[in-house]
Amino acid sequence: MTTEKQIYQIQITLKDSNPRIWRRFLTSSDITLNELHKIIQTTMGWANSHLHQFEKGRDCYAPKSFNIEEAKDSKEVKLDSLLQNEKDKMKYTYDFGDDWELDIILEKILPLNTSNEIPLCIAGSRACPPDDCGGIAGYEELLEIISNPKHPDFDEKIEWLGENFDPEYFDMDEVNSMLKGKNFGCMTM
Repeated sequence: MTTEKQIYQIQITLKDSNPRIWRRFLTSSDITLNELHKIIQTTMGWANSHLHQFEKGRDCYAPKSFNIEEAKDSKEVKLDSLLQNEKDKMKYTYDFGDDWELDIILEKILPLNTSNEIPLCIAGSRACPPDDCGGIAGYEELLEIISNPKHPDFDEKIEWLGENFDPEYFDMDEVNSMLKGKNFGCMTM
């Protein structure tokens, strides 16, 4: 495990999304997995209304309150104890019904030498699927429906999503504004 605090450049990618839905952000190496969960929820745009877990190898990590028998407490596990070298990977699952899976990769390890506040989103692509839309297959069906104003479910889905939903939309400044408004153990580098 790393003893010196560093900056991790992390990329998360929604598994099976095509075109890919992904985010890249900077965070402190010594945050807990629980803090990482909050960063993922914010950068992706989910509502944090479902259970989640991390997996690395055969080990599972989730908040103790979830009562997942085999899981280690994610509030007690630091990110740098699982991702120690560039290209190290793990998995994050959100909403065990929709089963959103994200691949997490440690892209770069950077020294503490800049004045940016972290966590900081530095790139991304496409809107995140909304909570409770049925996983990747449900999201693809949803996109098909809203692309066809003549579809019998078009009005219902637009009312649910809101008229301004754009699957290609991603606003990094908006994400960073939300990150600043939450407590993730933020620090100035």
